[in-house]
Amino acid sequence: MVDDNDHIIGVDSRQRIHAEGLKHRAVHILLFNDDHSLFLQKRSLSKDINPGLWDSSAAGHVDAGETYEQCAYRELQEELGLISCPLEFLFKIPAAAVTGKEFIQVYKGIANGPFCLNADEIETGAWFSFEQMSTYINNNDMMLTDIIKMIWSRI
Repeated sequence: MVDDNDHIIGVDSRQRIHAEGLKHRAVHILLFNDDHSLFLQKRSLSKDINPGLWDSSAAGHVDAGETYEQCAYRELQEELGLISCPLEFLFKIPAAAVTGKEFIQVYKGIANGPFCLNADEIETGAWFSFEQMSTYINNNDMMLTDIIKMIWSRI
């Protein structure tokens, strides 16, 4: 967990951090293919937050002793089976109610798949064109997580 300035102040379980609304760190990764389409994952129905909604290509909490960047590469491997995919830092979102009290660093990568989707995390995945994403965002599509809407609005 972290303070208002994203400085580490302690370590606790994900469950307690979420239950008590404590600030913490997370990453979101956007993977684009050679056609400039964005890969989104549809979150598993077994997820406790946003089950069955479309979200970033990969995302997750930063573990104790891990940097944001290390977390991003770990999440790519755990969720999509990607071992080697260079990432570019895009921007940081401050912790707020809409982010679940997460400071979020957003990264971008280029990959064409196929991916090895982690069935515990992801129901399915699909590619979305820039036009499709913009339409979904403009229509406030309820099948997208609030976080991916927020991220897309900054791109």
